[in-house]
Amino acid sequence: MDGAMGLRVLLCLCLVSLLTLQAMPALGLATGRPRGREKRQAVDTVSESHVDGVFIKSLKVNCKVTSRFAHYVITSQVVNSADEAREVAFDVEIPKTAFISDFAITADRNTFIGDIKDKVSAWKQYRKAAILGENAGLVRASGRNMEQFTIHISVGAQSKATFQLTYEEVLKRRLMQYDIVIKVKPKQLVQHFEIDVDIFEPQGISKLDAQASFLSKELAAQTIKKSFSGKKGHVLFRPTVSQQQSCSTCSTSLLNGDFKVTYDVNRDKLCDLLVANNYFAHFFAPQNLTNMSKNLVFVIDISGSMEGQKVKQTKEALLKILGDVKPGDNFDLVLFGSQVQSWKGSLVPATQANLQAAQDFVRRFSLAGATNLNGGLLRGIEILNKAQGSHPELSSPASILIMLTDGEPTEGETDRSQILKNVRNAIRGRFPLYNLGFGHDLDFNFLEVMSMENSGWAQRIYEDHDATQQLQGFYNQVANPLLTDVELQYPQDSVLTLTQHRHKQYYDGSEIVVAGRIADHKLSSFKADVRARGERQEFKATCLVDEEEMKKLLRERGHMLENHVERLWAYLTIQELLAKRMKMEGEEKANLSSQVLKMSLDYQFVTPLTSMTIRGLTDQDGLEPTIDKTPEGIEMVGPRRTFVLSATQPSPTARTSIVSKLPNQVTGVDTDPHFIIYVPQKEDSLCFNINEEPGVILSLVQDPDTGFSVNGQLVGNKASRPGQPEGTYFGRFGISNPASDFQLEVTPQNITLNPSSGGPVFSWRDQATLQKDGVIVTINKKRNLVVSVEDGATFEIVLHRTWKGSAVHQDFLGFYVLNSFQMSARTQGLLGQFFYPLDFEVSDIRPGSDPMKLDATMVVKNQQLTVTRGLQRDYSKDSRHGTEVSCWFIHNNGAGLIDGVHTDYIVPDIF
Repeated sequence: MDGAMGLRVLLCLCLVSLLTLQAMPALGLATGRPRGREKRQAVDTVSESHVDGVFIKSLKVNCKVTSRFAHYVITSQVVNSADEAREVAFDVEIPKTAFISDFAITADRNTFIGDIKDKVSAWKQYRKAAILGENAGLVRASGRNMEQFTIHISVGAQSKATFQLTYEEVLKRRLMQYDIVIKVKPKQLVQHFEIDVDIFEPQGISKLDAQASFLSKELAAQTIKKSFSGKKGHVLFRPTVSQQQSCSTCSTSLLNGDFKVTYDVNRDKLCDLLVANNYFAHFFAPQNLTNMSKNLVFVIDISGSMEGQKVKQTKEALLKILGDVKPGDNFDLVLFGSQVQSWKGSLVPATQANLQAAQDFVRRFSLAGATNLNGGLLRGIEILNKAQGSHPELSSPASILIMLTDGEPTEGETDRSQILKNVRNAIRGRFPLYNLGFGHDLDFNFLEVMSMENSGWAQRIYEDHDATQQLQGFYNQVANPLLTDVELQYPQDSVLTLTQHRHKQYYDGSEIVVAGRIADHKLSSFKADVRARGERQEFKATCLVDEEEMKKLLRERGHMLENHVERLWAYLTIQELLAKRMKMEGEEKANLSSQVLKMSLDYQFVTPLTSMTIRGLTDQDGLEPTIDKTPEGIEMVGPRRTFVLSATQPSPTARTSIVSKLPNQVTGVDTDPHFIIYVPQKEDSLCFNINEEPGVILSLVQDPDTGFSVNGQLVGNKASRPGQPEGTYFGRFGISNPASDFQLEVTPQNITLNPSSGGPVFSWRDQATLQKDGVIVTINKKRNLVVSVEDGATFEIVLHRTWKGSAVHQDFLGFYVLNSFQMSARTQGLLGQFFYPLDFEVSDIRPGSDPMKLDATMVVKNQQLTVTRGLQRDYSKDSRHGTEVSCWFIHNNGAGLIDGVHTDYIVPDIF
């Protein structure tokens, strides 16, 4: 394609965690002609000036904040004045906690708009990209705390393209202020560069500042305009091209760093209760309260894995924190390795002598053994519980438990579910637990769930030069408790829905936000009563709605205020449901998932249960790109995926005809063992289990034309639990390709190439790429391996590690088909038979024998089956937590769905 219609787009969304609100527009240029899939290459050359007629005409970030709800729009226009197509790249980093709500591309007067759907409906596009090994909604890390939205385009000759991304989040108050940090890195001079921040706070703005790390004080004064008065604040950064230059004769840009806006609001009134269109937001951050004394216990991991910089930085942070402990506080230290030891075994007052002695203890302690996490926590809880029992209710200090660990439980009690239960039963809601996870070699989800169950939160501490500052920064947030047992109460008959309104502690510099929906005609009786415990006294307050003030605010801000208050409620509700969902299993989790999905679709948020596809934007296979929000820690990379912006929107009929030619997207088989079959032409998935004895070998893929095969052997648990059926998992895979004498044997312990001829043996601790006779094997350390057959199929084996020392569970494997190309139409096996189109019809959806699940009648392969709607997990991109997949479950070992019966697939040997 030539000219303006020769516009191709490559799209991926990459996600990691974020602790403060940030957005990073980062636009780079690269030259090169669009290539076909077979020769597609990432272009590494990035210019910081105009490249062969290609330039960024404008890059604008617009942020509107209304009562802490921030709405961002990032718009960029790229122009190609050359006589042939040129490639460019546009990167935007947004916070993990933000929700994308809109995305659009405009080219040659045509606009292509994002469409948010549930994951199942969008899965056909997402899965197609995954089996091609291409980036389309896949995850890669971007620094510590960011998720990265990247668009690679080839702009047609003499044409331009405009991109517009919208996302939203509630600003969180930390250490007396709200922060908006915009990372700026355009990589070239931009004709029209602008950051425009508009703030409206009904309480009135008390302070506002803006700084840029890349500007001198003199240039900042010339280019940053900031003002605030009453309820409104405004910041504008609009540097000219000459002001962007790194020197007077340079063509390079100095815009490379953080642009930071900070502000806070007036706290004249005890309560700030905002109501608009029957939705309310209650902001609670009382001032002029006396700091409560506190009972503080630090529980510190001293296992061998903490050696080196970790223990050095931990000691540095503890020494500094102990220096900040206030007179009137009480404290103790607990250390856990293989054994558990405490400094005093009970709380002692924070006298100068005790603090000095504690610092000496910190300097002297050494590392020892494994990780008795359960024992360390229970000892710390015991110390605080004893102290609480010795104080009268009103004079009792605020108790805080802080644990730091870099690993997973390997000594004492190692069953995570039992540890969670032990900690819950020991704390019993008396005080919060804060977990600090040091590094990446740990189960952060486990720490997060434990903290949430006990009124705290978890924070990852990154292994870096500033880990000491990270630890101290966390402590500063909880160092000054003002209230405990805070409850914000609302009339039951007046409120239809409500976000979290009970908090164990309120800290100086923070803010509690509650949102909800008021019943019709109940505004006149609506109020908020606050009950809490302060330093040696009860705290009580009542907040009423100032209806006249609300009318005035609506006149000032109009529809934006109504819209933002409602979306603030929706945002908080979805975030809280997602947090609760982390702690649930089975039907409770399914019910929460249903609620999240409905609200995500109603409010058009991209959340972990929804995806955004770009209508009219397709690749050469007729598939749309998918924007997905994926759990932290997943990382997949691959060649770029090219999409074509069509001049007209494709019709539903045309799109269906394209999809119907595609093979089924088979994720594979995992856990006990669950098979998941994606059927893109039906926008749905099918699941079944195979129940067989340990030791049985099953044929998964068998191509009679080439002889290529994949077999898997089942293993059982080390021991069975009384009254429970024995679980079976795949513990060994054999992949063979007789045409090239290739064999690969994979177990949770070793990876062996050509075992029958004494080939090399690798472990899961290796990071390696092997190539033999047109087959490439990539081992990703402690995570997975990928087998790619030249011009053919691609398979993935996922490693599942169970906790060390378990008397029941053992390590096992999962198997996934990422690409079934070049497999013959006669391919068989429990997975291979589904490589090509499968048709089925579902009708008579009805309540099942389990009232929380739906049954239905399915007609497939000329058979009528009763199937059940359920959830399974796909671990192909997250081996630790997996991704939930909604599917129709076929009972009785897949009877009626698979060809023949399941015993037909039992084979005598792994090869």
